[in-house]
Amino acid sequence: QVQLVESGGGLVQAGGSLRLSCAASGSIFSINAMGWYRQAPGKQRELVAAIISGGSTNYADSVKGRFTISRDNAKNTVYLQMISLKPEDTAVYYCNAQRVAGPEIYDYWGQGTQVTVSS
Repeated sequence: QVQLVESGGGLVQAGGSLRLSCAASGSIFSINAMGWYRQAPGKQRELVAAIISGGSTNYADSVKGRFTISRDNAKNTVYLQMISLKPEDTAVYYCNAQRVAGPEIYDYWGQGTQVTVSS
């Protein structure tokens, strides 16, 4: 099992910045990827950014150049630095961890943190 605890959401004006944190605990040794997803009201959950065990990163087109995902292995924490925020970035942001166990892939989710960007 993997437990994920997010923090750092809040209310910010357009153009502002926020940093989200996701602390992982439990069976973290077998995590092969972590990422951030978001879900706005009435919309499907979407991938925002991901980082795999080798350090490669992947971003949604809508956030490229504005969001940066990073990790601190010593703290078992993944961060999402968000700059130049837009009202359309408003959503609940969820941390995700993907664990591989043999042929099985398991997804774990945090409780979500609200990000609200005012215009």
